[in-house]
This record gives sequence, C-alpha cells and structure tokens, in this order.
Amino acid sequence: MYASREDIGYDFGEDSKVGSKPTKPNPNIDGGWAWMIVLSSFLVHILIMGSQMALGILNMEWLEEFNQSRGLTAWVSSLSMGITLIVGPFIGLFISMCGCRTTAIIGGVLNALGWILSAYASNVHYLFLTFGLTAGIGSGMVYLPAVVMVGQYFQKRRALAQGLSTTGTGFGTFLMTALLKYLCTEFGWRNAMFIQGAISLNLCVCGALMRPLSPKDLCEKHVVRSDSEENRAKALSHSTETIKSNGVLGEETEKTEEAANEEVLGSVQHTEVGGKSGSGRSMYGLRLFKTVSQLTVTVRKGFALWYSSYFGAASLFTNRVFVAFIIWALFAYSSFVIPFIHLPEIVKQYNLSRQDNVFPLTSIIAIVHIFGKVILGIISDLPCISTWNVFLMANFTLVTCILTLPLMQTYVGLAVVCALIGFSSGYFSLMPVVTEDLVGTKHLANAYGIIICANGISALFGPPFAGWIYDITQKYDFSFYIAGLLYMVGIIFLLIQPCIQKKQPREKSTEEAQI
Repeated sequence: MYASREDIGYDFGEDSKVGSKPTKPNPNIDGGWAWMIVLSSFLVHILIMGSQMALGILNMEWLEEFNQSRGLTAWVSSLSMGITLIVGPFIGLFISMCGCRTTAIIGGVLNALGWILSAYASNVHYLFLTFGLTAGIGSGMVYLPAVVMVGQYFQKRRALAQGLSTTGTGFGTFLMTALLKYLCTEFGWRNAMFIQGAISLNLCVCGALMRPLSPKDLCEKHVVRSDSEENRAKALSHSTETIKSNGVLGEETEKTEEAANEEVLGSVQHTEVGGKSGSGRSMYGLRLFKTVSQLTVTVRKGFALWYSSYFGAASLFTNRVFVAFIIWALFAYSSFVIPFIHLPEIVKQYNLSRQDNVFPLTSIIAIVHIFGKVILGIISDLPCISTWNVFLMANFTLVTCILTLPLMQTYVGLAVVCALIGFSSGYFSLMPVVTEDLVGTKHLANAYGIIICANGISALFGPPFAGWIYDITQKYDFSFYIAGLLYMVGIIFLLIQPCIQKKQPREKSTEEAQI
C-alpha cells in the first residue's frame, strides 16, 4: 500500500550531498499564498462542479420546453460534465505551454460564453454545441489548473488542502440548486442561464489568483519528495520507478536544449543592443523575432513534456497501478453523477415532491459531501493511516449505496442513502493525492488529466444510459444496478493490481534500499 504521510516533510535528510548548504523552503509552500490557492480552487469548484451538479433543475425545464426523450435531453448535462473532464489531457498541454493562470483565465471566458449563448437555444441540439461543448471546454480549462495548483503549493497537508478546496463542490451544489430554482421560477430558465453566465466570469478572477511557483521552489519540492521514494517503492509498481528515472534523464535533456535556446536568444538580444543606431523598423523586427523565438521555445518545451508523459520513454501507461486506476475511473464517476441528474424525476415518480421541496435530496448529498471531503482528508493525513485504504473503504461504501438506493421508496430512506452517498463520495478529495503518490509532482498535471478524462467518459455516458433504460423499462432501478456493478468491476481492478505487484520478487530493490 501507499506510504503514510509521516515520511513526507521538509527535512531533506542526511542523504543530500556533502557540503551542500541547507535550503530554506519557500514560506508559500504549506502556508502564505498557498491558502489563497485553496480559496481560488474552492471558488472554482463552487462555480463549475457545483453548477454542474445542479443541472437536474435545468434538465426538467428542458424536458418541458423541447418535449424530447429523457435519454436525449440528458445528453446536454452529460456533455457538459463529460467534456469538462475528457479534455483533461489536452488541458495538460495548455498548462505545460502557458501555465495554470493563463489557461484558467481563458477557460473562464469560454465557460461564461457557453452559458450566455445557451440562453438563446431553440432546440436540444443547439444546447449540445453551446452548453455541452463550449461551456464544457471552458470548465475543463479552469478545473484542472485549480486542482494542479493546490498540489504544487502543498507538501505536508496535501489531503487536507485538496479536501478543503474540493468542498466547493458540495457548497456549490447546495447554493446553485437553490439559486437556479429561484432564477428559473422568477425569470425563466433562459434568463437564469444568462445570469449564471455573468456569475461565471468570476472564474477569471480565480485564475488570476493562481500565481505560479518559481522553478527553484518546484525543485525544492521535488527534492523533498525524493527522500520518501524508497519507502514508496515498496508499495508502488516497478514501472513507477521507471517513470521517475526517465524523468531525470528528460530533465537533463531539457536543460541542454534550454541552454542552447538561451544562447540563441542572447545573440538576438546582443544584436538588438548593438543595432540601436539602425532604423526603427529593424529594431521592431528584432524584437518581434525575439518574442517569436521565446514563444517557440516555450511551446516546444511544453509539448515535449506533454508528449513524453503520454507516448515517450517515461510514459505514464507503463505504471500498472496507474492503468488500473484509469480503469476504475472509467466506471466510477457515472455512479455519482446519475443520482444528481435523475433524482428530481425519481422524487416526482414516488410522489415525494412536497418533502423534497422542503429539503432536496441533492442538497443532502451536497451538504454531507462537504463534511466527507474534510473528514476523509484529515484522516488520510494522519501518520498511521494509509490514504489508499481510506480511498478503497470510501469506494466500497459508495457502491453499496448505489446498489441500495432503488430499494428505498420513502423520503427518509432515500435521505439516509443520499447522506451516505455524500459522505463516501468525499474520496474525490483524495484522488489528486493518490495520483501524485503514483507519478510524482512533475507528472501530476498530465496524470490527473488522464484520470479526469476517464471520469469524463463515465459522466458522458452514465446519465443518458440511465435515461435510455428508463425509456425502455419506465423504471430507474436497472440503471442503478448496472452502474453499481460496473463500479464494482473498477474497484476489483484496484484491488487486484497491487496484489500482483506485491507478489513480484523485489529482493534487488530491498538490497539497494538497505545500501
């Protein structure tokens, strides 16, 4: 299993080079501006994930407005949720080239544009393009940087920081459900989407708060992590070590290329200084050439890192446990999304609308979800607790609730199951921590992009599948049963792969660790 959090800290240990001076850690790591990053990520989760979890309100409005089948109408919400996550690997490329701040600001503009254009929808297919595609891509460009930045700024309290930031999903679901209900009642769903688009422009402010760490600080954080690699190697697969070793070789190659590029840019700058007596047009041409050269270097370096992570020698797919993690993600997220999209319809079928209007079941999930993320994050940060074991226990609880939910036909029964769903789904705050433990900080953006891409595929097909099953059987029961069984298959993959890795002989690595 994974190493506990006790082996992670700012003590660089006695293994550092002899004669090296102790490095003073950046005060913004685990403190200072790091908490502003948590606040920014918290607001991003409110505005993006919270509003997506409240789409059940708009889904009912679209059913009445366009008179389409439940399966077709559910594709609007699924496209928005799915594309937000599916574009993760490509957003990783943007982050490598432009940085988290620029990527998030551009995404905020796109997301707001998608909401506003959707207010003028004339049919469901129009919503596929504006809300599903445009708003979905914008959401993905903000969501991934918000998660990655928290991972970069925190070392000792990663699980707690991710838990606090992702509680925005619970707060957002509760707030956005109430807000969209009010706006749809008072102004109609079209004006509600227009207003929500204006609110979404605040994502640009959240992106502006994502101040990047200097390369020196990232190197310090990498050195801290290297002290715990021997302990982690006992739990992780041998392919993880391959990724890390190849990453070191990649860094040396990048440094060589960077030195050559700086030499070229320096010669351009020297020519620019020496040619001050020349014409203004030639000076402008030199400045333009220098800017284009710098941009080219940045794009090449970012693309090289992105490409090597997916297809190069340091491919993330050589890590068997990480591959099992991807398979789990393909089945898991739909089990969490389906209740949010279809619970309002289920409540109406059971004639429980009066009780649900007093305290909506989706709000129960959202509120308990907040506590689940924080509590599971605190538990995972304890020295004697394995993050991996907490993650698995929460998954088992959630899949049990999904399989049990169709059996409950009273408001109290549904409320209890929804509360358990909300608490156990708090493991979402542990996903970036588990991913970082598997691949390291350097590959976190690309690796987590793959995981949320798999979650996006799950979210994309889950709700339409549930709507399609309902159109055939006139019941949602089979939708939950099938989703729960597929979810269980994903959990089994997580259980099998570490056991296979433990059976492999590791005498050589043990001797090296002792040396």
